[in-house]
Amino acid sequence: MSLLQLVWAKFMKKLRLSAVRNSHVHSTAKIEAGTSFYYSTMAKHSFVGYDCEVLCADIGSFTSVANGVVIGGGRHPMEWAGMSPVFYKGRDSVKAKFSEYERPPNRRVKIGHDVWIGRSAVLLPGVVVGDGAVVGAGAIVTRAVPPYAIVAGNPARVLRHRFDEATVTRLLAIQWWNLEEDLLRRLAVDIRDTEKFIQGAEAAIEVRQ
Repeated sequence: MSLLQLVWAKFMKKLRLSAVRNSHVHSTAKIEAGTSFYYSTMAKHSFVGYDCEVLCADIGSFTSVANGVVIGGGRHPMEWAGMSPVFYKGRDSVKAKFSEYERPPNRRVKIGHDVWIGRSAVLLPGVVVGDGAVVGAGAIVTRAVPPYAIVAGNPARVLRHRFDEATVTRLLAIQWWNLEEDLLRRLAVDIRDTEKFIQGAEAAIEVRQ
C-alpha cells in the first residue's frame, strides 16, 4: 500500500466521526471516529479509540482505551418470565410491543486514572477498574480490577501487578493525575524512573503542606 493510500484510508476512517450523546467529555480528552459514547463521562487527557461502544461509564484522567472496546451496556431482565425487548419500554430492534415496563437502570462502569484497556476488551456493566490497571486485549472483565493490576482472559483474572505493594501504595497516595500540569511537566522528566518520579512528587506535595 502506498503512502497516499495510507493517508486516504486514515482520512476515510476519521470521516465517519463519533456519536456522543448525553455525556461530558473534557476538552483535552478525545473520542475517535466510529465510537458511540452515551450517558458517560471522560476526564482530562484520556482517549477512546476507534469503533468502541461506551454506555453508562465514568472514565478517569490519563486513561487509554484501544480500538474496538465495549464498556458497559444494557441488560436483558433475566429475572422476568420473558427477556425479549417486546416486553419493556424503549426503542429496540424489534417492532412489536406487548408491554412497556421499565427495565432496571443500567449499572455504571467506573474506570480509574492512568488505566490502559487493550483492543477489543469487554467490560460488563457495573465493573470497577482501579487506578493504574491494565486490561489485556480481548479480555472479558466481569468483576472489579484492583489498582495497578494486570488482567487478561475470559473471564479476566489478575496475572500480576505493575509494581510491588509499597510502590502501589505510594502511587495511590501522590495521585499524580491530580497534580497541576506545570508541576507534572517538571516531574515528567523522570517518568521512566518510577522511584525518582514518586520521590519528586512526594517532595513537591510535602513543600505545599
